Amino acid sequence: MPWTSKHLKWLVKTEGKLTTADGKTIEIWEFRHEKDEAILSAWAKHFRNHYCLDTEIDDLRNGTPCSRAEYLNQIKFPDDSHPPGPSIRAGDFGEVLIADFLQYVLNFWVPRTHYGNKAVRNESTKGCDVIGFKFVGNGQNPKNDMLTIWEAKTQFSGNKANPRLQDAVNGSAKDFVRKAESLNAIKQRLLDKLSRDEARKVERFQNPEDRPYRETYGAAALFLTSLFENRMLSSTDSSKHPDPNNLSLLVIHGETMMDLVHDLYRRAASEA
Repeated sequence: MPWTSKHLKWLVKTEGKLTTADGKTIEIWEFRHEKDEAILSAWAKHFRNHYCLDTEIDDLRNGTPCSRAEYLNQIKFPDDSHPPGPSIRAGDFGEVLIADFLQYVLNFWVPRTHYGNKAVRNESTKGCDVIGFKFVGNGQNPKNDMLTIWEAKTQFSGNKANPRLQDAVNGSAKDFVRKAESLNAIKQRLLDKLSRDEARKVERFQNPEDRPYRETYGAAALFLTSLFENRMLSSTDSSKHPDPNNLSLLVIHGETMMDLVHDLYRRAASEA
């Protein structure tokens, strides 16, 4: 399998917590990445397969003059230097890390279908950022099954902190409307790959009126540590969110994050 969770050992929950303007708690995590070649290589493979499965890359590049690395760098991955490529890289990285957090820390099933069908590499994928599913009790009490929808925003460069957690909250407020389209997109991509059993898992969540389940939301902001600013985070207000009582708030910060992002893409291409 191409997937790994080894890099999440670098994700450390801190003792510090912040409170928003409307009294919600923000969890603070730190990403303490290291120069561990084995983990970085496994993570690069994991990351690459979000855009293009290793089992499909040769079929996809056939007919082009591209090597595997050239195909990934020129057709699949956001550009490393020309705007808006770097910001798209940071955004995609943040969404994938939150998907990993949901799957390997919070124990949701997160289908990895979000980036493979990008028509334009230097654009963000439309719809909800990350969707996770959880089946409780082997179907004995399906009302306890869970759907969670998260928005992720990043800031890994600049000299002044931006209100990225507020941006994530505002984005999350739109997810109730985008949910049906995003669930359909995941299901369609799974059917395209003939993953019918997984498509049926998604299908279970498409009709909450007849088959109710628990629904939660999340807003996450990922920062370069030097841009982590308590005052701005504490000014976040989720009171206008359509379901603030079921909204989780998360901040992750780390050193040299944009360098890490570019290194991960470089490894993902060169080791394909």
